Amino acid sequence: MPTTTHPRNTDELYQALQDNDRRPYGRTRTVTAEELVEAAEQFEDPLALVRALLELQEAYTYGSEPRKSPVVFARLLTLFDEQPDVFDERLRHLLFWRFKWVAGALRALPEIPLAGLRQWLTEMRHRYEKAGLDLQPYYGQAYLLAAHLGEDVTPAYELWAARARSRLSDCEACEICDRARYHLQAGDDERALRTWEPVLDGKESCQEEPARSVSYALLPLLRTGRTERAVALHVAGYRSCRRNPSMSAEIGRHLEFCALTGNEARGLELLAENRNLFDEVDSPLELFDFLTGVEVLLQRVELLGHGELPAAGYAGRTWTVTGLRAEVRGRADDLAARFDARNGTTAHTDRRRARLDRAPLLDALELTLRTRSLDEVAAPAAAPPARPVAEIPESLPELILRARALDEQGHPDAQTCWARLRTLAAARDYTHPEDPAVGPLVRLRADLLADEANRAGNKDDFTVSVALHEEAAGLYEDAGQPGHAALARACALLAAAELPAENDDAAGGKAAALTAAHASLVRLHEETAGLAPHQEARLLRLRATALGLRLQASGQEEHVAPVHAEVDLLETFAARHDITAQISGAQMLRASTHAIRGDLPAAVTALDALLHRLRDHGPAWHLPRTLALRGRLRLGLQDPRAAHDDLAEGLRLAADWPADVAGTARLHADLAEVLMHLGRPDEALRHLTRSAELDLRGGSRTEAFCTYSNAAQLSLDLGRVEDCIALLDSLLAEPDVTAGELDDRLVAQLRLTRARALHMGEDLKAATAEFVALAAESATWDDDPGSHAMIAAETAVLLGESGEFGRAREAMDQALAAHARDPRHEQLSNCLRELARHQAQQQGPDGLAGALALLADAGRVADEARAAGYEAHGRSLDSALAYEHGRVNAYAGAYEDALAALERALALVGEPGAEQDRAGEWAECVRLAGAVEGIYLERTAPALARLDAAVSRLTALGHTAESEPLSSLAARLRDEE
Repeated sequence: MPTTTHPRNTDELYQALQDNDRRPYGRTRTVTAEELVEAAEQFEDPLALVRALLELQEAYTYGSEPRKSPVVFARLLTLFDEQPDVFDERLRHLLFWRFKWVAGALRALPEIPLAGLRQWLTEMRHRYEKAGLDLQPYYGQAYLLAAHLGEDVTPAYELWAARARSRLSDCEACEICDRARYHLQAGDDERALRTWEPVLDGKESCQEEPARSVSYALLPLLRTGRTERAVALHVAGYRSCRRNPSMSAEIGRHLEFCALTGNEARGLELLAENRNLFDEVDSPLELFDFLTGVEVLLQRVELLGHGELPAAGYAGRTWTVTGLRAEVRGRADDLAARFDARNGTTAHTDRRRARLDRAPLLDALELTLRTRSLDEVAAPAAAPPARPVAEIPESLPELILRARALDEQGHPDAQTCWARLRTLAAARDYTHPEDPAVGPLVRLRADLLADEANRAGNKDDFTVSVALHEEAAGLYEDAGQPGHAALARACALLAAAELPAENDDAAGGKAAALTAAHASLVRLHEETAGLAPHQEARLLRLRATALGLRLQASGQEEHVAPVHAEVDLLETFAARHDITAQISGAQMLRASTHAIRGDLPAAVTALDALLHRLRDHGPAWHLPRTLALRGRLRLGLQDPRAAHDDLAEGLRLAADWPADVAGTARLHADLAEVLMHLGRPDEALRHLTRSAELDLRGGSRTEAFCTYSNAAQLSLDLGRVEDCIALLDSLLAEPDVTAGELDDRLVAQLRLTRARALHMGEDLKAATAEFVALAAESATWDDDPGSHAMIAAETAVLLGESGEFGRAREAMDQALAAHARDPRHEQLSNCLRELARHQAQQQGPDGLAGALALLADAGRVADEARAAGYEAHGRSLDSALAYEHGRVNAYAGAYEDALAALERALALVGEPGAEQDRAGEWAECVRLAGAVEGIYLERTAPALARLDAAVSRLTALGHTAESEPLSSLAARLRDEE
């Protein structure tokens, strides 16, 4: 299928070539380049064909199709020999440069005889000598061939490295990498890293660098103790080469790095993200390196006992780690044998064995904000407590009785027993014990349904919970257990009241539903005879809970006393029968009631007494949640240090119990909030990610993604851009996200944060593409035009930064239309001003009209805000607009207009006082006015008078930092007088 319109003339062909050059390397770009060569052949213009062939060779080279690159180059060389005048200096340079591309392509193909490789180098030398070109590039390719063959590389290296660079030498970054790899192969990690420094520091770069150097430098960095540097380079380096067929070898080395640092789970995640490479890499040499890295990872996972885990591999079947490893090993062994046979050495087999034999360098290394172990991947819901769990009875009757006894106490170990019984009862060969103490099979089925219903309710899946409780009640009736049947129905009543109300008054509807549920619970309690004490206590607890939830929904004072009355009944009954868990539950409800009505000191006092009781009498598993509540209340009382102490202790004690019982995820989230209040955001970030991962493992996926979204934003606020992007890439690759099962607005928020992070990380192209996609998607959100307004406005700014002002204006018009429906005054004003600045800065006088039109729109937004009584959170919209008029006119060379606008801005800002709120903005207006007046309008005297007066005023008010740029500008003007 054609991918581009067939060019009708050479002008259209050149435009199509230019458009294709902007596409990322891959099949689309390559197929388009092939079509454009076909089109160029129809024109009687050899120059058009040359340019099309050059584009096609580039697409093959960077699209990992080395077999086709030499064929295209042969056509170019023939054209050069037949029509050398077609090749100007630039095209001639490109032609001779690409001799090296062909040498690399031939090395990558084991079917090309060694004599053919040497013959090509001879041809390259002959051509260079004939053209009067320096031979340093030839010696560079001779060294790379020697290194590929595994020969004694030192003579070849010295012949190359000792020669001065020439115009056709590989770029500085590539040559640095080749030199560093020579030292690395010699076993000198330190010298290799010193050589690599300019590339790893970002001072030298190219199409392939620093991604290639980073992938080789990771293990030397670890071996020399530079772990933090290795982590940072892995995160940034991986992102620059993921899913790229021409960088599959680099991906393989990143997978190896994960395997050797205890990050096998991340390695499997990255492998899944790069599954396309199994089928898209056409270079045997690149594929060999990639597959060897894959095998290092899979071998490590299998050695750790997780060979049964699923793994992403070749398309067309489902793979386990063990199965994929066997497949990869066979293919990589075959490639090594083919290269060694061609080369007459054992170099590739030896290199492969050396990588596979490497021992892990570290047991654990935190690479990203989302570090997981293989055990967590294998059993995501399992979170074994640090406290030893009581041994599960081998005897089936004992196991059933143990589960019921623990369940009566509310003990967390009941979960383990029920899980084991669920597995046993589901087996085909299950035989229920004939034991009167155990009862019939129907009762066990009811028990298992009740446990499943409780777990659904804990996850707020109330519809499922109601159905399961009702079914369990029926089975309990069949088993002759009216007390248990009544409890199951009571649980169903409360769960049904928790279902979302369908009317507009959600709070009122829920309060009414809970009132009705409480009445039904009281009737059920009164009508059920023969309840055991623990059953009656649970019914009383459900009654009190219903009224507590009603108070929470309504917030009405009249609903407080009924809660206290029910709590008193529960506590009195539980104390009479020594039911410790329900005594604790009653006291927790009392404290919560105080908190809901806003009496935080009374709530803390009640919790103090409860904690004293729990430490003396138990149950111990109530301690973490009680400490968590007191910690939240202390934060509400503006005592973050005391809150931190409570939450930290709660988290320590929670380690003894299952996460869902102890509320561990909430503890981490609350501790993160407290740490933000204490000014410790990096610690807060760790707790946020831990909270999210626990929610994810516990099945609360929406809550988990919301928390992860907050963590991503915090990491971005902290300037940890690569960490933010890595976290979001991991989340967006989750199966329920890719399958479209997660809330689309939540996914959009994750993508929006990622786009902002890409922009902050100076990846403007990727950020703009994501923003454009989000703007198109959010345009369909008829229920939320305000969000579309903000996204479209940000998209316009990025398009403007990319120089695409036509598309930027279209996006901004969409934003303004959405803003008219749901105003976003400050965000729109900020984006309009920023886009105007980009247009004036990039286009100068030619862009002034467009920039002023944008500022006129910003003026209308400011007028609307003023009429609506809106107050900006940051700078005044009017003063900011006047300042931008000054800056835009200055960029366009309209200096008188610029100075007049800045005078207006100064008047709007007003003279600064001792407070900080206006000093910075006022000083910046003075600085720009001084620059326009003194430098561009050449009115030095008034400019200096303005600046000196401002410096004196700011200094007298104590704003020394704000005065420094003004003093520097004044000094510059005096120097230039």
